[in-house]
Amino acid sequence: MRLGVSLGLWQDRPAEEALLTARAADELGYDELWVGEMATYDAFALATAIGLSTGRIGLTVGPLAVAVRDPMMIAMGVASVAGLVGRPVNVAVGTSSPLVVEEWHGRSRARSATVLREAVRALRPLLDGDKSDFSGECVKSRGYRLRLPAPRAELTVAAFGASAVRTAATADRMVLNLITPASAARLTADFRAAVRTTPAQGQGQGQGQGQGQGQGQGEGQEQDAAPAPRVAAWVTAAIDPGREAVDRIRRAVVGYLAAPGYGEMFIEAGFGDVVAFARTRPHPRELLAAIPDGLLESVALLGDVDAARERLRAYAEAGVDEVALVPVSTDADPGGVATLKALTV
Repeated sequence: MRLGVSLGLWQDRPAEEALLTARAADELGYDELWVGEMATYDAFALATAIGLSTGRIGLTVGPLAVAVRDPMMIAMGVASVAGLVGRPVNVAVGTSSPLVVEEWHGRSRARSATVLREAVRALRPLLDGDKSDFSGECVKSRGYRLRLPAPRAELTVAAFGASAVRTAATADRMVLNLITPASAARLTADFRAAVRTTPAQGQGQGQGQGQGQGQGQGEGQEQDAAPAPRVAAWVTAAIDPGREAVDRIRRAVVGYLAAPGYGEMFIEAGFGDVVAFARTRPHPRELLAAIPDGLLESVALLGDVDAARERLRAYAEAGVDEVALVPVSTDADPGGVATLKALTV
């Protein structure tokens, strides 16, 4: 299994630790670094800083919220980073959360599945250097072409629900976050089935497909030569974790327990009582205290190296092609560097 790294962007840790994690991932030989954004650095600014301070690691920016950044903004940002750092840069998109989209940005998250599908169709030709010519129900862009060299970036879609999985099947890769191996297996199977039945509308990894309004071109030989879309998973990791690391993961998980889909996933994993309690909307402090370590272990790599590698094998057996480790940053392990060293292949 290919291993990459995703920045944790832990909100109760110094923001500059992102650069520490990035440099460690580069020096340790990991293939890819995912650069997202939460409440600190802009993703494109951070990716540029990382690219200028590392030597070789591949960069993927995102997932970026399609209700906040339109296809032109995303394409221009990717091309900017690629041009400034002098290496290929890929991009991931998703719908993000109501908190980020509606409360932080004051944007509508209505028809999010349609917005995601149309954003992917509109974005692919822009990344390939074509002039925009897309008019959908929610997303529109006409007449813009990159003035910088086209990044021809690989396009990844963050997915969990059925509609997002089908949209991911038209891109180059699907990424899953906070997922048990059992749920990953089901979503991966759904994704593979969608790939088999969906015409290639955006795949091609920079081969110039998906022009105009996203209708796949290059039928026949060129389309057959395109690599099959892959599945990646972000998995939080802490090797030989202390209580600080475990509690940090617990705080990261708490907001998902009552969410549709995620709650059912945790019920299947044997934590129905915790989900039922979460859905009564208790005080966050009470809910945190009710989350057992076993629930965290169902979606994270916790324990010694052997236990982590066994867990990675479970994701591989579920059909996941790539895992992006999200190393937990603590006072004892700033930037999660020790965890990344322990899992270096």
